Amino acid sequence: MPGQNIINWIFLRYLLRLLPCILILGVLAGCISPMALNRAVIAYDDAVTDAISQQLLINIVRAHHRQPVHFTGVSNIAATFNFQANAGAMPALGGLAGASILPIFGGSVAESPTISIVPIEGEDFTKRLLTPFPQSKLTLLLRQRFDVDLLLRMMAQEVRLRNAAEQHSSYRNSPPDKAGYEMFRRVVLHLSAIQDNNQLYAEPLSLIHTWTIPASAIAAEGFQALQKEFVVLYNANDNTYTLRKHTPGPILITNYDPNTLSEAERDELNDRAGEWDVSDIAFDIRPGQYGGEWPMNGVFRLRSFHSILGFLGKALGHETGYHVEKDPRTPPILDNENPDRTMEFVVSNTAPAETDFSIRWNGRYYAVNTKGPYARWNRDAFQLLFLLFQMTVTDIPRVGVPSITIAK
Repeated sequence: MPGQNIINWIFLRYLLRLLPCILILGVLAGCISPMALNRAVIAYDDAVTDAISQQLLINIVRAHHRQPVHFTGVSNIAATFNFQANAGAMPALGGLAGASILPIFGGSVAESPTISIVPIEGEDFTKRLLTPFPQSKLTLLLRQRFDVDLLLRMMAQEVRLRNAAEQHSSYRNSPPDKAGYEMFRRVVLHLSAIQDNNQLYAEPLSLIHTWTIPASAIAAEGFQALQKEFVVLYNANDNTYTLRKHTPGPILITNYDPNTLSEAERDELNDRAGEWDVSDIAFDIRPGQYGGEWPMNGVFRLRSFHSILGFLGKALGHETGYHVEKDPRTPPILDNENPDRTMEFVVSNTAPAETDFSIRWNGRYYAVNTKGPYARWNRDAFQLLFLLFQMTVTDIPRVGVPSITIAK
């Protein structure tokens, strides 16, 4: 029928006009998928980071109230996105008389996240929580340009200075121990002043092991094998061989290049190395170099992560830090690098303003103070605490494979 043919022709014409719109809608749906993926990854990353940060802060508060510390981790995030798009056409209200058809577009986006959380516990994690940090962790952070003053104030429980009588005097990093605390602070301020002048070294001490064996005990084949691992020296006087082997030893913080040491000085430090523990970090500040006006040597004893939480928790009570002036022999230090507290907190009955985040415990709010002249120091201190936690935590058990799925 002619009338029906006209209707079909009009519908076909508007369908052809609608086809580009349908194609554009499909392209837009494809573009929205990676946009949703980017948004999801950033959003979930922010959520996990915030959760860890708040757990660290609330565990400091728990330590202050002598409550058990506990951590929970996100083991798996699976997010499914479903995109649906549709298009169509319908006659305009004017009907055939208007000879017009209106396009209809529709779409929906559905997100279905599944997040798995598990408690971080067990014997392995507990041991790591209670074991003092090894010296390698401190030097790793020191090479990331963290202030040595901040590192040692948070990570070291005491400094042991060696005197002329080859004895050690211990000075605790604890505010109630006034004499010990002030000496500890002055020592780390001295190292900080040397670091500020780019004259602080933190390198492994090269240890030299020596053996002497009769020349007759080494066959030709054995001599070639020894030369691959040892420096071999022949002693004609007594017909013996001296074998020497260099091995990396403990980390040594100095105000001079350790490679400039003489053999006798290396031997002396080599003898002392037997007294150092893996959780001790030795220092040797000598005269004649920058900062040498106050020569000193000794070791810092490092804390465990659990002890660090306890130390920071005590600062919420009566064991807060206080101002300690540098020693007169210490070179000038940079501004805002000698705060009274290792990490300053804000405690209030209402949610504090102008802080990065806060937690609520028993009706009170706690936050890291990010206002005032020591805002950068406090942020660096919390970042350091975050990194130390990452160095402590064990791998979290995962169920399945973490994934983000886009369905269209």
